[in-house]
Amino acid sequence: MSVYSMTGYASGQQALAGDAEGGSGAKNARGGVGMELRSVNSRFLDLSFRLADELRPHEPALRELLGQRLRRGKVELRAWLQGQADDALAEPSPRLLQRLATLEDQVCNWLPQATRLSVAEVLRLAGGTDSLSDEAAAETLRALARRVLDDFVAAREREGARLARLIGERVTQLRALARAAEPLVPQAVQAQKQRFLDRWREALASGEGQIGAEAAQERALAEATAYAIRIDVAEELGRLAAHLDEIEAVLHQGGETGKRLDFLIQELHREANTLGSKAAVLELTRISVDMKVLIEQMREQVQNIE
Repeated sequence: MSVYSMTGYASGQQALAGDAEGGSGAKNARGGVGMELRSVNSRFLDLSFRLADELRPHEPALRELLGQRLRRGKVELRAWLQGQADDALAEPSPRLLQRLATLEDQVCNWLPQATRLSVAEVLRLAGGTDSLSDEAAAETLRALARRVLDDFVAAREREGARLARLIGERVTQLRALARAAEPLVPQAVQAQKQRFLDRWREALASGEGQIGAEAAQERALAEATAYAIRIDVAEELGRLAAHLDEIEAVLHQGGETGKRLDFLIQELHREANTLGSKAAVLELTRISVDMKVLIEQMREQVQNIE
């Protein structure tokens, strides 16, 4: 299964079939519908719609369609009516004009102060601005939405694949840093242990032999061993490797991976911080800093994954 980004864009247009006959019997083109989808990252699925007034009745169907395919992201769908296919206005049929006149007379009989229809209003009503109300035109809108949504999901899939590659590269670099740190751990422990013993002997020498040499040696070894355990980062390196294995497994599995990856990134950052705080040699400190830089880069990429 693929990894999907929450960032994407797609657009499309669809012509409306002309089925309204003019006075000459010819069919008039109704124009078309334009649509675009765009999204950015979000913790949840946040849908917003900017629709032409004539398209607003179809918002519930569009919302359901998006909800079936998308899981996370701040998604905006914009749709508008386009102009007619040719420069000529749609010619109203005599039957439609008669119907408009009858309705106008009825309204004026009940409401004498009502304003009569203008030519522009008659052309607007007769020209099909409400053409999305019939089932054929509504299906045209739904077909366009499905096509744009397919392109949109494909764009998010391509971006998700790119993000997965970037994260995979960071995982490889983190593994290399961990391998570089492993041989430094016993050296750092031994060096710190020897440093502790040397200071202990110096303290004993300045104390003029108030403590027995054998007892002092045993106490020094115990303290040095306890301190060496505290600065041993082998456990942190082991957990870091396990987290990297899990990240690769999640990316390979695909699907809704963003939240799980975000949790694993937090755990990686925790291990890198602990490695830095326990580092007894400068090389381990540098490795910890490099790890945190890579982990932060991974966090930025993961924020965009669905």
